[in-house]
Amino acid sequence: MNNLIDFALNEQYKHIQRLGDKLAELESLIEWEAFRPIISQIYNNHTDQGGRPNTDEILLVKMLVLQSLYGLSDPEMERQANDRISFRKFLGFPEKIPDHTTLWYFRERLIRSRKEQAIWDQLQTQIEVKGLKIRKGVIQDASFITADPGHKPADTPRGEEAKTRRSRDGTWAKKGKKSHFGYKLHIMMDKEHQLIRRMETTTASRHDGQVDLSRKGETVYRDKGYFGVKPQASMDKTMHRSTRGHPLSIKEERRNRAIMRTRSLVERPFAVMKRVYRAGHMLVTTVTCVNCKNLFSCFAFTLQQLRTINLHSS
Repeated sequence: MNNLIDFALNEQYKHIQRLGDKLAELESLIEWEAFRPIISQIYNNHTDQGGRPNTDEILLVKMLVLQSLYGLSDPEMERQANDRISFRKFLGFPEKIPDHTTLWYFRERLIRSRKEQAIWDQLQTQIEVKGLKIRKGVIQDASFITADPGHKPADTPRGEEAKTRRSRDGTWAKKGKKSHFGYKLHIMMDKEHQLIRRMETTTASRHDGQVDLSRKGETVYRDKGYFGVKPQASMDKTMHRSTRGHPLSIKEERRNRAIMRTRSLVERPFAVMKRVYRAGHMLVTTVTCVNCKNLFSCFAFTLQQLRTINLHSS
């Protein structure tokens, strides 16, 4: 019976393949099995953490990536994975699709064990093995990821004592005349390949200049929000900002325009993640949970950019 079902699914998939299956292209870009040793460490049959899940760990990682690509909730991810052949192909035509509760528990285990960062590091290792190293500088920027502040008084406890769906540790920040509540996603993108190389999530009130994702030996491009803060990078290409009584000189304005042409490239990942992935507003309630969601949004964008690089090189 299973052989008959597999045959039917493969026959149906052939039609989708003729129309073009971008997910199949994305799935082939990286070595998914490389994540297994990382994930296997979060399950231990000899502790109160519990044993391994009946579901394959790589299948769950792929589901988190799909979820980010399409901006789906856990229940909707379960439904779509059962309904869409292209999703099932991406997942390897599993006999059983994990339910949304299993997906939620898996994400929670990743967060508690902090293994989501190891998954990101492994992805970056694979990118470097492909020869896509940082050569022409990096660009850093940050963007607000909003959350629900709730309607209780400001002095009502947040943290672990909070018993509402509102954010537990989100903070308020003001940009221009607009106030934002929640968190901030900081990313570092390389100039040449436009791949996200590093990321970090903070509360919204954390100033951009307090987060430096650059490293020694790099050239970093940054906007005026970072002005006055020296980066770790060897060459600082931060835009100048005028101060009271000290307007920008013609030379500084020209420098700013030159930096802006490069720095503006970093706006694209944020636009894709917010508008396409619908990841600009979070319903999870802590910075660690938001960071995990942000990480898989960055993972999804990186996969899509790798596909673009492959298309241009072929």
